[in-house]
Amino acid sequence: MKETIIALMLAVVAAHASARAAEPDVVRRGELVRLVRQDCGSCHGMTLKGGLGLPLTAEALRGKPAESLSATIYYGRPGTAMPPWSRFLSESEAEWIVGRLMAGFPEEGSR
Repeated sequence: MKETIIALMLAVVAAHASARAAEPDVVRRGELVRLVRQDCGSCHGMTLKGGLGLPLTAEALRGKPAESLSATIYYGRPGTAMPPWSRFLSESEAEWIVGRLMAGFPEEGSR
């Protein structure tokens, strides 16, 4: 019984890790690029170099923990103008966005 429970727990952890690491398909990637460029850009600048919000360039994000940035996107920052985006994207998509931001975010039309 104990071995079955452990095996079940490992399967759940593996499935969760796999889901988190999944990359969005090409259509969704395009939607996410547009969301960041248009919606995030309205505060962070259309070139993501800053505006009302901080810059989202690879240089500006260097050294910041990716997990914290993903959480900021997904949950927002209560008490600030940064809204939660959990209604529009998954946690894995927030992680994908952070990965792209840290590498230099693609332009719309590129996937």
